[in-house]
Amino acid sequence: MNTRTVTNLFSVRRQMPAKSRFFVTIMSFLLPVLLWSLISYVPWLWHPKVEISDPGAVAYFKQGMLVDTELFDEETLKQEASGKALPEGRPANPIYLPAPHEVVVAFYTAFTTEPKRRSEKWLHESLWQSIQVIFWGFFLSSLVGVPLGILAGTYDFFSRLFEPFIEFFRYLPAPVFGALAVAILGIHEAPKIAIIFIGTFFQQVLIVSNTTRKLDPSLLEAAQTLGANNKALLLRVVIPGILPDLYRDLRILLGWAWTYLIVAELIGASSGITWFITQQARYKNFDNVFAAIMIIGIIGLTTDLILAALSKRIFPWQRSAAGA
Repeated sequence: MNTRTVTNLFSVRRQMPAKSRFFVTIMSFLLPVLLWSLISYVPWLWHPKVEISDPGAVAYFKQGMLVDTELFDEETLKQEASGKALPEGRPANPIYLPAPHEVVVAFYTAFTTEPKRRSEKWLHESLWQSIQVIFWGFFLSSLVGVPLGILAGTYDFFSRLFEPFIEFFRYLPAPVFGALAVAILGIHEAPKIAIIFIGTFFQQVLIVSNTTRKLDPSLLEAAQTLGANNKALLLRVVIPGILPDLYRDLRILLGWAWTYLIVAELIGASSGITWFITQQARYKNFDNVFAAIMIIGIIGLTTDLILAALSKRIFPWQRSAAGA
């Protein structure tokens, strides 16, 4: 790699060449997978357990059992000293760290294999329940929070009326309202939606109001010079002017909604992707646990990429400005 290439890669506030950007983006995913693979498949890196292949003369060892390396070595020395059959095994990781290929298999089997217990649900059923909770919680939050944020960012009256209390309330953790939400709304999906609403609404008002205040003042001055009244300034200058940034803010806040989902699904009815993960962990199906966690990330990233692609179609002038 020559000096010019290094300069192009590490120039301050300058985009890398397209090929380099694509390569580095791919590496951001490949590096964690590579580290995970090394830990899983290279025995001398980190394998604190031994998987028993032959218990030998050790009565409580069973084939396929995982034991600590120290215990295995201790029992091997005991059997060797007494002249009995030695146990055999191979280095292995704890049960909570499945290998990448096991998780890949779980991606398929979780969707195609019927749950073994009545209390368990199919993975796609759990995902669909969680997606509905996310949608309604975030939709209701945005339905109220976005208008309030725009008003607070536009008019000092609404800023003083809303923001002091919201600044106070946003420091209260949403999960503390779980018991109250169940008492008022019951044990089904409503309290989960309420937790996501509380977790995103107050932040949303403050972020949207701050975005509204960043609107170029010269646009307002020009509109006032042309005779625009307060209503026209709000509807024809402020709202159209902040739409691209508002859209970006909502994309970010949608990620917060997924974070609050995990907390929300610990209360109320036993359903959703969090319940699926909890059940699989209880029965030590950690390959399914990893698969479910990764599916959450895949859905979130895919949703964000789709929204980003749509923004280029909805706001084409932003792309032209960025290129310039």
